[in-house]
Amino acid sequence: MTTLIRAWTEELRRRLPDAGLTARDVRVGVFYTAVQLSTGHVGVAFTPRGLVDAVCCPRSAACAPPAGRMAGCGAWELAEYATSPVPLRRAVGVAALNALSSLAVERFGVPGGTMVPGADALEAADVHPEDRVAMVGAFAPFVRALKGRVAELWVVDRHPEALREDERPLWRSPEHAREVLSAATVVLLTGSTLVEGGVDDLLEASRRARRLVLAGPTTALWPVPFFDRGVHVLAGIRVLDGSRLVRIVGEGGSGYFFQDAAEKVAVVRHSFPAAAEPPSKRASVG
Repeated sequence: MTTLIRAWTEELRRRLPDAGLTARDVRVGVFYTAVQLSTGHVGVAFTPRGLVDAVCCPRSAACAPPAGRMAGCGAWELAEYATSPVPLRRAVGVAALNALSSLAVERFGVPGGTMVPGADALEAADVHPEDRVAMVGAFAPFVRALKGRVAELWVVDRHPEALREDERPLWRSPEHAREVLSAATVVLLTGSTLVEGGVDDLLEASRRARRLVLAGPTTALWPVPFFDRGVHVLAGIRVLDGSRLVRIVGEGGSGYFFQDAAEKVAVVRHSFPAAAEPPSKRASVG
């Protein structure tokens, strides 16, 4: 059980004591999972394809989310799946927490931060040429935008094949994630770590960075537990047409298909602590 997920759940429960919140619709798509609440609010989360036992048998079916029985469930019941040991259930739970986060943002704003519509993660990261940038997750457009333009660039990912041949020297194994993140001045973490696991360790390893960004559609917009753990920017999406987004997810759409149903937003923390060391101090991670 991650301490961040538990804190996120408890913070939202405190803010949203609504007893009647239920799930109107749940879709486990090929690329994303979506939960729509009875209020109409929608949250999405990465569907962890590589971590799923896809064999259709009673054993794997027993581990999967309870298909056909999730719509109509209590929202908090689904949110508890976020701490499940089963990857697909975690995706449903994180999507539910993201839907609840959207409801909380609508009611209370973004405590401790400012929401910037239209901003993407790379803009919000405020990268300088002297920065050492570490990514967890191969953000292909970001790699191409930063390659050769910063002091160091490292990409931590389970799949080196996610990078082009000329980008392979940037790849680092997840086994070296702590070493890489502790040497970086800017860290970009994919929001899918909320589903895939290990987010607490990744945040702890990134504590020296002058800018720590959680990015992607799985990223929460409710900032409190994330800011408390050193995150400076939450770069995710704000859903504009919930029913449309749920349909896109259910029909196998990826984030590239969300454009007419959601917009990019960044929630930027009001005050940043000083970096542990200046960006100009070079480091090398082999």
